Amino acid sequence: MRGGVVQIAGLVVMLVGAAIAAVVLLTGVLRQGERTDDEPLPERGTPIAHLAPLPADLDLQAWSGRVAGPTGVPARALTAYGAAERRQRAATPNCRLSWATLAAVGRVESDHGRLGDTHLDADGVARPPVIGVPLDGSSGVAEIPDTDGGRLDGDPAQDRAVGPMQFLPGTWARFGADGDGDGTRDPQDLDDAAAAAAAYLCADGRDTADGDGWWDGVLAYNRSLDYARRVWTAADRYATAAPSTATP
Repeated sequence: MRGGVVQIAGLVVMLVGAAIAAVVLLTGVLRQGERTDDEPLPERGTPIAHLAPLPADLDLQAWSGRVAGPTGVPARALTAYGAAERRQRAATPNCRLSWATLAAVGRVESDHGRLGDTHLDADGVARPPVIGVPLDGSSGVAEIPDTDGGRLDGDPAQDRAVGPMQFLPGTWARFGADGDGDGTRDPQDLDDAAAAAAAYLCADGRDTADGDGWWDGVLAYNRSLDYARRVWTAADRYATAAPSTATP
């Protein structure tokens, strides 16, 4: 990512793209949240499908179990995105952030913590950790010298994006959150990372239910129109595929 929260420029997109290509080659189908070649690209400012807020009394585990199948998003990841939505709507109600947007960012950044051989454990922690390439100014990446002594990314020379939502250490220092209330802020913990991403997307008074506000937030997360279009496609499909949030 460039500016603020950082996607590993090109790398994550290439890795996810390669994984998608392999799935298409082997099975002839795309995962939920990916654009097909014959679909028009969304224009900047296009809003995603409307989603009602998750009710405060909604059982997130039961909800995530219902939504996982239609959307293709793992239930454990959905629990983190749903909790982050409710937390952020309580903090900034005018932002109107939806779990679908957070899930779309997670899809593009790390396939919901499943990039390579990584998986989410029962606590929502990426194991092994998701660590990006060194941001050393080589082809396709920005140059960002180390800012945290390698504490988060293990690299004392250059910063690397970390965790399933791919935060720079410096950005994590500003937006890092304890999304699950365990007393720690861990970018490898999707509960924490999703809460931090929600705060970042809603920064500067943005309204993400408005088309312009949504695109401004995602482009602040990564200043790439191609990236924003990938996120939009996933978010719109997740929102469209999700069943009602009403308690059965």
